[in-house]
Amino acid sequence: MAAALRIGVIGGSIAGCAAAVAGSRAGADVTVYERSEAELQDRGFGIVIPPQLHAELLGSGYLDAAMPTAPVGTRVWLTRQPGGRSVRELARQPSPVTPCNWGLLWRSLRASAGAVRYLRGQPVTSVGRDGVGRAVITTARGEEPYDVVVGADGHASATRRLLAPGLRPEPAPYTVWRGAIPLGAPAGRPRELELLRDAWVTLGFPGGHGIFYLIPGGPRDGGTGPGNRLLAYAIYGRAPEGAEPGPYVHELAKEHFPAAWADIVARGGRRAAVCHPVADAQAPRVARPPLLLAGDAAGVTRPHTATGAVKALQDALCLERVLREEPDVSAALERYADERTAAGAHLVELGRRMGRALVEETPDWPTMGQGEVDAWYRGVLAGTRHYLYEEARETGEPVGSASSAPPRPGTGASAVR
Repeated sequence: MAAALRIGVIGGSIAGCAAAVAGSRAGADVTVYERSEAELQDRGFGIVIPPQLHAELLGSGYLDAAMPTAPVGTRVWLTRQPGGRSVRELARQPSPVTPCNWGLLWRSLRASAGAVRYLRGQPVTSVGRDGVGRAVITTARGEEPYDVVVGADGHASATRRLLAPGLRPEPAPYTVWRGAIPLGAPAGRPRELELLRDAWVTLGFPGGHGIFYLIPGGPRDGGTGPGNRLLAYAIYGRAPEGAEPGPYVHELAKEHFPAAWADIVARGGRRAAVCHPVADAQAPRVARPPLLLAGDAAGVTRPHTATGAVKALQDALCLERVLREEPDVSAALERYADERTAAGAHLVELGRRMGRALVEETPDWPTMGQGEVDAWYRGVLAGTRHYLYEEARETGEPVGSASSAPPRPGTGASAVR
């Protein structure tokens, strides 16, 4: 790809920085427009990425090996014991993940962008075309022409509206509460913290579930050393009509969680939890030369799939590859559109299935054991593979084996054996 290729990236978050690294590595001259005046490293909470993707990003120079992570290899399923407040373990599954701190991931990508121009406090007011078919980005500073414009401007993307007018995210009938708690807060729960040092936890309750895992702390949390960890969580459920959505997570945990885990959420304090609506959307086609969408701008998936940042990073790797391999820019963007539109549509559908099974039509958690959880989750995957689930423990079949018929959602152990 010619060094004269000019790429403008709208949005300087994870997707935007990753796209900037991709363009720069492919030999392009890249400019990033970020509307916020402030640095972004303190935004976001915990995320997880597949270990194989993490290794690829390290090997290709997108991430610095010094960026701390908190890898674990096992998923533990828990629920509350019926008639009490104690915990019951349902199952353990091999599930290697690499948890990261959103801010540290952003810092690493930002540093890897190197000579890329990163303009803070530069909101884009419009994107158009000039007389020779190039894209033109307009800001308060004027107009700049580009051979390619990458829309990495998030779930409410204005760039997406240029490629998919009228498309709006479709809301789910529940919300997610996210938090990140310093380990000093739940220090009185050593058994739970010891479990989290080697595993990530899914805690099922009627009408939802919670996810708990450790992530590296950042500079504002006392440093990025190996001993500094935060407890990240995401809790999915519905707030009753009239309840204040944000603070309600503490009431939800008190009502449905085992006592120890409810106490952990409560000790985090009300400021530790942020409430987000859950929604999904997918652009019918994520590129039309000279425009291209990346990350949440291309498609918003329900967070059950744990692929928000993952998809943005995979978008970047694909972008670099097609720019290197295709001498014609339009052909490169069409290849990108073919690959990443299909990947996004798959994740949207998978996220909806996960949402139905894990929130909208939850099984009778206390009646389930190892075999029931394995079979139920194979049914949720319904013939697909996903990095959060390595293999079917009971049968040894790969996840998504065609012989695994999906059970009826919302039923107990007898229906999923």
